[in-house]
Amino acid sequence: MMTVRASVAALALCLAATSQADSRLLATGGASSIEGQAGGGITPWAVISGYGDVGEWGGALGLSRVEVDDFQLDTQSASLGFDNRLEFSVSRQDLQVEPLGLAIRQDVFGAKVRLAGDFIYGSTPQLTAGLQYKRNRDMAVPQALGAARDSGTDLYLAVGKLWLNGVLGRNVFANGSLRWTAAHQTGLLGFAEQRELVAELSAGLFLDRHWVIGAEYRQKPDGLQAVAEDDWADIFLGWFPNKRVAAVLAWTELGDIAGLEDQSGWYLSIQLSQ
Repeated sequence: MMTVRASVAALALCLAATSQADSRLLATGGASSIEGQAGGGITPWAVISGYGDVGEWGGALGLSRVEVDDFQLDTQSASLGFDNRLEFSVSRQDLQVEPLGLAIRQDVFGAKVRLAGDFIYGSTPQLTAGLQYKRNRDMAVPQALGAARDSGTDLYLAVGKLWLNGVLGRNVFANGSLRWTAAHQTGLLGFAEQRELVAELSAGLFLDRHWVIGAEYRQKPDGLQAVAEDDWADIFLGWFPNKRVAAVLAWTELGDIAGLEDQSGWYLSIQLSQ
């Protein structure tokens, strides 16, 4: 099987080989989420990666870091979109558990398809279905905490809409998702036998064409009896100077993780888009 780093390299080469795609509006491809798909920092959105529209390719390469009290999560990702309808992504997550001197790695392979509507035009919001296949490569800690499996697949439906001149003449957007998942801490602490249905919400206000402020909320299943799992939230500032570069800085509140309480800190994502 192709390794995740080879998959990232392959998607990067595909992205580099595509013709320049500028048909969609600035920032409508979102940023690279911690699981590699187009969205915010902690949630995927209904948008398709890159700036390719009908008949065009697009995509993004992303690097992100979450730094909280006792953990550091680094993500490397690549995503490829076609026709503003299909998206494929791959990412490697590296979690450092600083108090224990441990590392946990996870690979995430994603796919997404736009089912209906449009993120900007018309009255129908954009509806997208997606999946994330996750494989945990370091199961010593998850097994000790009671995780049943080392891999799992998240399924989700996302709906999103951007309103031009929506509030005080400024553009605003909202996104909501329902996720069916068996993942503990997005899979970094393994997977349960049974899935749960959880909700995710995002909203943002564009200060101008290049700057956006917003917030995200991600409901989490609490399936490990040994330790509690809290919901996640962030407040973010996004910068889109052009269609090639994007940066997102956020303050994150992640709650209890693996028995370590009140994990809060910052998140930074850098994305190169086509």
